[in-house]
Amino acid sequence: MISGDESEGGTSKAVSQTVLVALVCVAQVFVQLGSYAFPALLPDFIDRWTLDNSQAGTITAAFYAGYTLVVPFLVTLTDRVDPKRVYLFGVACIVTSYLAFGFLADGFWGAVICRTLTGIGWAGTYMTGLKMLADRVDGRLMTRAVSWHAAGIGIAGALSFVAADGLDALIGWRWAFGVLALSAALAWTAVALVVPGKPPPSVENAATRERLFDFRPVFRNRSAMAYSIGYCVHTWEMMALKGWAVAFLTFVALRSEESDAFLPPTVIATIVILVGVVTSFSGNEMSIRFGRQRLVRVAMGGAILLTATMGFYATSSYLTASLFILAYTGFVWLDSSSLTAGSAASADPSRRGATLAIHSTLGYAGGFVGPLAFGLVLDWAGGMSPEAWGYAFAHLAGVVLVGRIIFGLLRPRDVAGDRASAPSSRSGSS
Repeated sequence: MISGDESEGGTSKAVSQTVLVALVCVAQVFVQLGSYAFPALLPDFIDRWTLDNSQAGTITAAFYAGYTLVVPFLVTLTDRVDPKRVYLFGVACIVTSYLAFGFLADGFWGAVICRTLTGIGWAGTYMTGLKMLADRVDGRLMTRAVSWHAAGIGIAGALSFVAADGLDALIGWRWAFGVLALSAALAWTAVALVVPGKPPPSVENAATRERLFDFRPVFRNRSAMAYSIGYCVHTWEMMALKGWAVAFLTFVALRSEESDAFLPPTVIATIVILVGVVTSFSGNEMSIRFGRQRLVRVAMGGAILLTATMGFYATSSYLTASLFILAYTGFVWLDSSSLTAGSAASADPSRRGATLAIHSTLGYAGGFVGPLAFGLVLDWAGGMSPEAWGYAFAHLAGVVLVGRIIFGLLRPRDVAGDRASAPSSRSGSS
C-alpha cells in the first residue's frame, strides 16, 4: 500500500526514493571502509615508524581534529548549498587522503597530515549525507533512512578493521590504502551520476544570510547543550576505545603468551563495533521506554565502573581483556543515538542544522582528544605495562564522571514521546 507521503507520483516515486536511500547508504559503506585502517594496523606502525604512544595517539586523533575544525561550516553550509556538492567534496578529500597515506606517508608528520585530510573529508560526508537524503526523501522512509544510514556506517567501520588487516596481509599496507581509496572513488562516482541535483533554497535578505553562522542561540539552549556535552564525552571514550583496542589486546596477548588467541585483536575490534551498532539502536528504544535522561545516566555510570577497573584487572588473560572490552562497548554505545536524538529534539526547528553542527563539533572534539589523551597517559605512566594501561583507562572514568555531573546540572528535557525520567526533567530551559 502506498502511503500518503508517496502517493504523489505513484509507486515509481516510492521505488526511486528507496533506491536513492539504498544508494547513499551503500556509498557511505564504501567511503567508510578505510576509516579505521590506521588503528587496525597501529601495532605495526608503532614498530615500523618507531612511534611513541603519544605520537600514535596524535595520528589517530588527527582525523577528529580535521573533522572538528571544518564540520560547523560544511554542515551549516548545506542550508544554502546543495548537500550533494558538499558531499562530493568530502569524498574527494577522503580519496586523496587514502592515496597520500598509502603512497607518500613515511612517518609521523606525513601520517598526521593525511589523517587530518581524512577527517576534513568525513566532515563533508557524514552529516551531509543525511542532509542529502532529508532534502530528497519524504515521510516514513526518511526515519528508516536515518537508521539505515547509521547502521551502514557502523557496519563499515567494523569491517574496516578486518579489511585493513586482510589487505595488509595480502598486498601490503601501501596498496591496501590504494584499494580503500578506490572503494571511496566508486562511491563518489555513483553519487555524482545517480543522485539528482537540488537547487539551494533562496535567501530573502542579507540579514537572513548573516544569521546562518550565528551559533549564540544554540549555546543558550541548555537542554540541547546538555545532550551535546554528553555526546562529547561519549565520543571521547568511544574513539579512545576504537583507537587503542587493537593495541591493548595485542599487548595482553603477548604478555600472557597467548599470541595464538582464539580470535585476533582486529576481529575482536570488528565485533566491538558491530555490538555497538546494535546497542545504539537498542539504547534509543530504551530511552523512549524508560526515559532519556535515565538511560544516559545509566550508560555513563556503567562506563565509569568498568574503565576505573579494566586496565588494572583485564591484563591477566586475553579472554578476560576481550570480555572487559565487549562489556565496556555496551555502555559506551548505549547512549549514542539517545544523545543525538535528544539534541536534535531540543533544538529550535529553525536552528536544527546549526544545533547539529555544534553537536557534531563537540562530539568530534572529544574524539580528537580521547585517543591523544589515552596515549599521553600511557607514556606518562611509563609505557606498555599493566599499570600504564590501568591509568589510561581510568582517565576515561574521570572524564565520564565530569560529563555526568555537567549533564545533571544542565537538566535537559526528555524528548516528546519519551517516558519522563524525572519530574524535574521538564524544567530545563532552552
